[in-house]
Amino acid sequence: MATRTARDVTAAGTGERPTGTTDPGPTGAADPEPTGPVVRIRGLAKRFGPRTVLDGVDLDIERGEFVALLGRSGSGKSTLLRVLAGLDRDATGDLHVDGTVAVAFQEPRLIPWKRVLANVTLGLRTRDPVAAAEQALEEVGLTDRRDVWPLTLSGGEAQRVSLARALVRNPGLLLLDEPFSALDALTRINIHRLVLDLWARHRPGVLLVTHDVDEALLLADRVLVLDEGRIAHQSAVDLPRPRRRDHGELLELRSTLLARLGVTTEGTT
Repeated sequence: MATRTARDVTAAGTGERPTGTTDPGPTGAADPEPTGPVVRIRGLAKRFGPRTVLDGVDLDIERGEFVALLGRSGSGKSTLLRVLAGLDRDATGDLHVDGTVAVAFQEPRLIPWKRVLANVTLGLRTRDPVAAAEQALEEVGLTDRRDVWPLTLSGGEAQRVSLARALVRNPGLLLLDEPFSALDALTRINIHRLVLDLWARHRPGVLLVTHDVDEALLLADRVLVLDEGRIAHQSAVDLPRPRRRDHGELLELRSTLLARLGVTTEGTT
């Protein structure tokens, strides 16, 4: 089993706390200013029967860093995210996550019999959870939707609620498991802008799992490629935001990443 240390790990996407995680201190206690990376992984390995899914992964994510993780289907991306979230504990290696972990999944996973505000406050342990949830809904532009049922929300609105539910916990690490893939193109652009705005405001460390190379390059500070259970490549994206898809450096990085993923761009425009 992986050696795991963490101050507080919460599966915010489900409103549940995984068993065996540490409890935070009293609400009024002042934590010392944290130092070092928010994630530190050494030699992380995971098997499903005879199949090795993660094979000695080493990874640091700095505080306030936005990291995207690419990989072909079955490369272990979602498994790594689940291990980081504390949802899969049957792994070996050394894993340190400093602070609360929040997750936004591809499906928003809202509870249909609870109104929007109640979905955001679910499992929230603060002195005034309603006020905190109202502030989070304001940040994602859904103040006027706080009392509606989840089934009345559009796909984009539901994903905004999922983001509010994650960020209301003030996470040190925000995990995004392909949360934009089911959205239409225009909604995805708007949610991209919202995520960058929320990230700039709250500055959590972010790990975005995605199949979309362009999305990774538009959003992240650093893009990783997971291949055969290991981080086989990483590219720093040292470009100001907002970014243009036709920027020369971005196009070069895109070609490099596609090549690492085994995708040829010859003959395409």
